[in-house]
Amino acid sequence: MVNVNIYGESISVAKGTLISSLLEKCNGKEKYDVILAKVNGKLQELNKPLKEDCTLQFLTTASKDGSKTYMRGMIFMLIKAFYDVVGKENVDRFYVEFSLGSGFYCEYKGENILDEKLLLQVDKRMREMVAADIPFVKKSVDTDEAVALFKNHGMYDKEKLFKYRRVSKTNIYSLDDFDDYFYGYMPVSTGILKYFKLHLFDEGLIIQLPSSKTPDMLDEYKPQIKLFNTLKESNQWGRTMEVDTIGALNDVIASGRINDLILVQEAFQEKKIAQIASQIVQEKTKKIIMIAGPSSSGKTSFSHRLSIQLMTHGLKPHPIAVDNYFVNREDTPLDEDGNYNFECIEAIDTKQFNEDMSALLRGETVEIPSFNFKTGQREYKGNYLTIGKDDILVVEGIHCLNDKLSYSLPSESKFKIYISALTQINIDEHNRISTTDGRLIRRIVRDCRTRGTKAKDTIKMWPSVRRGEDENIFPFQGEADVMFNSALIYELAVLKQYIEPVLFEIDRDCPEYTEAKRLLKFMDYVVGVGSNEIPKNSILREFVGGSCFNVG
Repeated sequence: MVNVNIYGESISVAKGTLISSLLEKCNGKEKYDVILAKVNGKLQELNKPLKEDCTLQFLTTASKDGSKTYMRGMIFMLIKAFYDVVGKENVDRFYVEFSLGSGFYCEYKGENILDEKLLLQVDKRMREMVAADIPFVKKSVDTDEAVALFKNHGMYDKEKLFKYRRVSKTNIYSLDDFDDYFYGYMPVSTGILKYFKLHLFDEGLIIQLPSSKTPDMLDEYKPQIKLFNTLKESNQWGRTMEVDTIGALNDVIASGRINDLILVQEAFQEKKIAQIASQIVQEKTKKIIMIAGPSSSGKTSFSHRLSIQLMTHGLKPHPIAVDNYFVNREDTPLDEDGNYNFECIEAIDTKQFNEDMSALLRGETVEIPSFNFKTGQREYKGNYLTIGKDDILVVEGIHCLNDKLSYSLPSESKFKIYISALTQINIDEHNRISTTDGRLIRRIVRDCRTRGTKAKDTIKMWPSVRRGEDENIFPFQGEADVMFNSALIYELAVLKQYIEPVLFEIDRDCPEYTEAKRLLKFMDYVVGVGSNEIPKNSILREFVGGSCFNVG
């Protein structure tokens, strides 16, 4: 027998009892469907047996890990349904390309035409699978056996990925005798996967899923066209370079071609920055460039590189950091936990910002403030600025796309840029790399290097950062005139050397250990390289150090 503490109650069950058999204990206690569990703080699938005394916590589809598990189950069910409807022999590839709003954009390559009729057949098959409540079966196989299996399925990206796996065993999931590999946990069965909708979109389809905030309903789907075009362009470039998955990147590294890839990628980004600068110059009324993006997007390096490109057109750019317009610390709003909320727009003195920017546009001289983050006070140190016809302001801050920040400035004077590290490389054709994971890895590396912040502390505060982004950045990304993808196709191979040691520092009994373990497992897919060949002006230098710009 083992003792299980659940909802504050201690019960005894037979050793080997499945976690799922205790679901009746959560009747009336959970608002949404239970999809995972934590056993002594460790994530477990519901079909795992209990082996020792433990504290058991159920996770619903409203939790971060539960939502991700729901997403993986849906993707697997979608792929299986496609193979069932069109036949394995008619599927060349099925790609899960990238997330788009509350869904995922996918592309099918094969003998059949992806049209409304086919989509309805796939939808019907998926709903049959939900009704049948088919179990997801996990099995451990030799890695060599997994490679052969993926080759047989025509999943060549997975075959290539596992060529570089150092473990002897691999966990494979089966759904009704269809085998696949997924990075992360799965639901017990398809019965929980009730909420989804398929949409034809561009050359593929979007599978729309519920958000973790409302996991039992679908919102009205509004495709984000600008974001989609930016992501698709990046993905197509990766395919052109034949480096669209981790396995392909590892091939480049193993064959000694990584330096060429670095140079080509950096040149591609410089070309995009130059195109943005040319667009700004052509729109002759633009005097204020507003740059916004989520944490660890490389906004500072980007603004420097954009300024250099603007100089080649004869303009004189002047950087303005919105953070210097923070209200004094005692006037900073508090969040629901009573902590200072530096993310909300009320933390910015928008009145003073508008007065200063308007005065500059009128040709007046303005003393630009600087904010002392140690004392929490705004200071004036004689930084005077006057702009003429060839001068242009480059303003950077999380609220720059929100017109509440620049409410008095004429719209014809503003040029808005959204920047984010929008992953352009995936683990394989069915397992994407979350843009959030890419930014978190960047943030951990930078915080350790520039602030002495331990990885566990960055992981601990990350949910708060994400909430701020959801409220203050992502809702306004559609307001941007252009979007810039700051992700580098090779960056994970470089960041591996920096991220692994600091993640290994996190003790097993820390609440952040689960997230650290997940990131370490993810980085284990990647073959590492050094940073010596990275140009001094690279956005990646903002995180690993050695930048020619003053980026911290």
